Amino acid sequence: MSEVENTTATAEKKERRVVGRVASNKGDKTITVVVERSVKHPVYNKILRRSTKLYAHDETNVAKEGDLVAIVETRPLSRTKRFKLVEVLQTHA
Repeated sequence: MSEVENTTATAEKKERRVVGRVASNKGDKTITVVVERSVKHPVYNKILRRSTKLYAHDETNVAKEGDLVAIVETRPLSRTKRFKLVEVLQTHA
């Protein structure tokens, strides 16, 4: 019985959702998402803002520039695309 529970736990991978802003939607079915994070400087203790650009797959081309979106990691879809769009959290007016 514990073997069955063990296999179902490993089969269900936990989704790591990343939230960011759409910087560009110029590509067909591709959006560029900027994810910002705050990092404390080790010496000066100042809070710094760092950003990362991620490319995500948007099958229906629903996300527009400036939207707040949630993306999740997936298998490699192209040379740079490693994420897919889960949902649009907030639209930019």
